[in-house]
Amino acid sequence: MIRQGMRMVNYLPVDVVDYEIYRPKLGPLQLKNVIGKSIFTRIEKKKVVLFGNNMEKEFDVIVFATGYKSIANGWLNTRVFLNRSVKKKKESKYIRGFMARFHTRKLSPSIITFYTIFVFAFSVFIFLLYVRTFITDEEDQPHPHISRSHEVPKPPRFKDDGQLWVSPNSHGFHPCVKPTAKYKGVQQFDRYLSVRSNGGLNQMRTGIADMVAVAHIMNATLVIPQLDKRSFWKDSSVFSDVFDEFHFIESLKGDIGIVQELPKNLEAAPRARKHFTSWSGVGYYEEMTRLWNDYQVIHVAKSDSRLANNDLPLDIQRLRCRAMYHALRFSPPIENLGKRLVDRLRSRGERYIALHLRYEKDMLSFTGCAYGLTDAESEELRILRETTNYWKVKKINSTEQRIGGFCPLTPKEVGIFLQALGFPPSTPIYIAAGEIYGGNTHLSELSSRFPNLISKESLATPEELKAFTNHASQNAAVDYIISVESDVFVPSYSGNMARAVEGHRRFLDHRKTINPDRKGLVGIFDKLETGELVEGAALSHMVQRMHKNRQGAPRKRQGSLPGVKGRARFRTEESFYENPYPECICGSRNKLERM
Repeated sequence: MIRQGMRMVNYLPVDVVDYEIYRPKLGPLQLKNVIGKSIFTRIEKKKVVLFGNNMEKEFDVIVFATGYKSIANGWLNTRVFLNRSVKKKKESKYIRGFMARFHTRKLSPSIITFYTIFVFAFSVFIFLLYVRTFITDEEDQPHPHISRSHEVPKPPRFKDDGQLWVSPNSHGFHPCVKPTAKYKGVQQFDRYLSVRSNGGLNQMRTGIADMVAVAHIMNATLVIPQLDKRSFWKDSSVFSDVFDEFHFIESLKGDIGIVQELPKNLEAAPRARKHFTSWSGVGYYEEMTRLWNDYQVIHVAKSDSRLANNDLPLDIQRLRCRAMYHALRFSPPIENLGKRLVDRLRSRGERYIALHLRYEKDMLSFTGCAYGLTDAESEELRILRETTNYWKVKKINSTEQRIGGFCPLTPKEVGIFLQALGFPPSTPIYIAAGEIYGGNTHLSELSSRFPNLISKESLATPEELKAFTNHASQNAAVDYIISVESDVFVPSYSGNMARAVEGHRRFLDHRKTINPDRKGLVGIFDKLETGELVEGAALSHMVQRMHKNRQGAPRKRQGSLPGVKGRARFRTEESFYENPYPECICGSRNKLERM
């Protein structure tokens, strides 16, 4: 290359020949012309080398390891590069001999023209390549000042169908709920704990499991709990309508005594009516045993969240799991219908998503979430919240709720979310929910993207559903069974059912549960609304990356949020029934405890 440069420099300016032959600030040709020195200033006795930072260093030996025969000593001493003010040094015998064999040759005009065209064409090629890369990068990014809401979104690239449905690696974890060797089983006592459960199905269910553990701690016999008949749903179901009462009693007979009702001689006896403190530990309930000094019956007015999530003895935690996942089996009519509907879904030869679409009137009113609703709908929900006595918070800022991630995803947002994850429009989606607020007006925003929506009403016959009419808890139990058995479970809100189903699926080898990051998704949905972002590959990449670690893989239960102090910290902890690891889920080393 140097040889060609020396030929061209006889006909072209030095800076043209030096083009792209850098990167010191001055090319070797300009350097010689300006300072009168080449890279090798003296190759005689001292052998001094001039470096790019203008520093000279002396070496004993200089080796030309370039792989070609150097002619540098010839062209560096030609007349055109000499600085007239620099005195010529005496040449060594080696240089004189080398120069004697070197003769400068002039290039013909045609060769010069060829070189010029070649350099120009190469420069144009580099320029075009750079421009093309720049334009491609620009097209992939939304322009911050131009709305693209009028454009038709590019269809998203759907993931490989098999990968979408694969459950996370359970890493050998498995259920383990057997008591330890130190566990003391049932002891019969003439003391009774009666319970009135509160809330919906899963709030009552987790509360009853807690009361089983409380009865064991307090050495009490548990009376079959009463179910909530005063909540929003006004369900008249009794315990045996929802749960298999005989199985409940039999499966826990090694842990506590259970009776269907109080003995006749105690029906009119005075009883202690107690609101146990939420998220209490074993010490609290051991202290409560002092009530037995005065009473044979303690009545518990509320059952939900009465036990702490953490820092309880291992045997108490495992008893809670035995109650929740084994003893509280649903009644035979519910179990039979639930399994029958699962079989019908499977018989279609397709995998299905169970979507807990908590876009229901009670939840929207309770959380104060009015995004996407009309003024009339918002006002209706406000009035319901104001007139529901047991809902303590009445004034709620809907915008703040949504930004904080405390609102259920809307049907439209769920559709965008599932599509961004890569699920194709043909995906069967079972709607595990009650009546969607606004009916088809809002649900159509989901069905327009995923038309294959399935409900109990479309899957079961009217005769099969007749017995469950006006019984919200029984209908919710059917949804629970179908959700636990689904290929993928997606909750639109982290309510009681969502947490209970996720925990049960973790207990059963960590079945795939995709838990939307509602707070993170709000920013994405807002950008879509304003046109700053469009649906397509970029959106899918953002959503999939955001939910890479939110698919039900094994992990320890999360503690309270940083900075939260006092009893308020318990409210921010992850529920025990949402993730019963590590107490009820064991690693591969504990194979003897496998069930």
